[in-house]
Amino acid sequence: MILSNTKDTTWRLFDDKDLSAGDEISFLVWETGEEFKRAKILDVNETTFGKLTDEDWNGHEKFESEKEMYETYSGYYHRPVDENSPVKVIKFELIK
Repeated sequence: MILSNTKDTTWRLFDDKDLSAGDEISFLVWETGEEFKRAKILDVNETTFGKLTDEDWNGHEKFESEKEMYETYSGYYHRPVDENSPVKVIKFELIK
């Protein structure tokens, strides 16, 4: 989705990085750690899954259900995730 420019929002949980607008980030291939794209952060908003807005969803992949979403993120982070879990909503633009 990132490479096809259909995703310009990412969510991060349990994140101890102090990311903010203007920072540059790298997107990595999970299995190899190889960088495949760089981006500039436009905005960072901290909320919980239960308080995600339509704007937070804009530019992010969709899920069939909340259950699927929580299971997906629980798998990513190897921790339980629910509506009370904090999430950083990161809006970005790709750097050419």
